Amino acid sequence: MSLLPALNAFSVFLAIAAVGFLFLLVSLVFGEIFDHFDAGIDHDLGHGGPGFFSSRVLSVFITAFGCVGAIATQYGFGPVPSSAFGLISGLVFGGGVYAFARFLYQQQASSDVLSTDLVGQSARVVVTIPSGGVGQVRCRVGEELIDKVARARDGAAIPEHTTVRVEEVLGEVVIVSRT
Repeated sequence: MSLLPALNAFSVFLAIAAVGFLFLLVSLVFGEIFDHFDAGIDHDLGHGGPGFFSSRVLSVFITAFGCVGAIATQYGFGPVPSSAFGLISGLVFGGGVYAFARFLYQQQASSDVLSTDLVGQSARVVVTIPSGGVGQVRCRVGEELIDKVARARDGAAIPEHTTVRVEEVLGEVVIVSRT
């Protein structure tokens, strides 16, 4: 006498689909599951953004595999053809989720301005730079207006509203010269 009822292909595929869907729900609530355990498979690929082995892509693959496999067994296919249909559908749905996630990741923008972005830019003195001292300049990098503490390269005074060029960045201070 067996405690478990006889397993058929339909119930196995449904169990696989249920596990994949549960895994998907958990990953939607808690985020990337592999990140919490520091066990991501593709975390060293260096491309940034979601990978093909992310928990959401894998859970969609498993869910699609199980659902389509169960449907195929209901239509009279055996376990091997049903598994093939499940594999193909898992790749299609998982690939679709991966492509959509990559698309969303690539749409992100950053307003970070690097120090190297300032070099060579034109700026306007907004606080007079005294002889041997520091003042303030404002320059536009992209759509951002950046105010920086500035020092004249030759040490001479530069009056307010003068256009200057940023030649060098030293920490939080930019070195400027008249244009």
